[in-house]
Amino acid sequence: MIVAGAAVQGTAHLARGQGCQDAFKAVDLGSTAVLAVADGAGGRERSALGAHIAVDAACRVLAADIPEVEDAPETWTGWIAAAGARVVGDYRRAVEGVLAAADPSEPVDAGALAATLAAAVVRPPWVAFLSVGDCFGTVLTHGTDGTDGTGPAGQTAERCHLVLPPPPPGAPETVFLSSPGAALRLRSFVLWEPRLSGVVLATDGCASLTLDHPSVRELPPEAGPLPAERFFCGLAATLRGNGGDAAPLRALLSGPEAARTGDDLTVLCALTDGR
Repeated sequence: MIVAGAAVQGTAHLARGQGCQDAFKAVDLGSTAVLAVADGAGGRERSALGAHIAVDAACRVLAADIPEVEDAPETWTGWIAAAGARVVGDYRRAVEGVLAAADPSEPVDAGALAATLAAAVVRPPWVAFLSVGDCFGTVLTHGTDGTDGTGPAGQTAERCHLVLPPPPPGAPETVFLSSPGAALRLRSFVLWEPRLSGVVLATDGCASLTLDHPSVRELPPEAGPLPAERFFCGLAATLRGNGGDAAPLRALLSGPEAARTGDDLTVLCALTDGR
């Protein structure tokens, strides 16, 4: 499995002399990968640290006791729901420990290190997701062209599917791992997809670069954002071609189109070998 990721400081943060507040981490277990991306709350002084604590907690919890491929769907759904609650608990304990050590005389305010999180365990044909906040996730599959299942030059066509969408415009205030009741507002679910070829997680700053308005495909606005095939399928082809070198991904996130968002941008993916 190919695992690659990159985080780029947003132009607005750069202009304010503010560091990148995103974080990502991956655990490559051979035939299985654990992915996590986090986005620190922009207005919080130490949110970058909160993002790093979030991805550390997610990878530590999710890399343990992963169900087997042969296990039933109920086993997978129960496991990821319980693991999500543990991630939130571990994050809060770590944050409270950091703050208490910094100044024991001050009341602990976990919101000072607020961060959102999206994480995935990729064990084909299974993917287990958990999310708090506005990060999003896309699944890649080997599709068909409607005839013999192959694309140009005999290559299997690849498709992308937005399975963990960002909140819609006008949604309630963003939920952070430090928010009251975060464990109850966590999203967790599993997919079983025999044609699975990859999983991509991204922070919300990447939305304009990686998601298309439904009008691009002549769909009504109610259809919601759609994953941009030019981005996801192109990225997968590039990373498979170069063995997982993330330099092209970093260049893409640093380009003029990405710079218009002003926000930090982070993308992390796990891809099968393409067969």
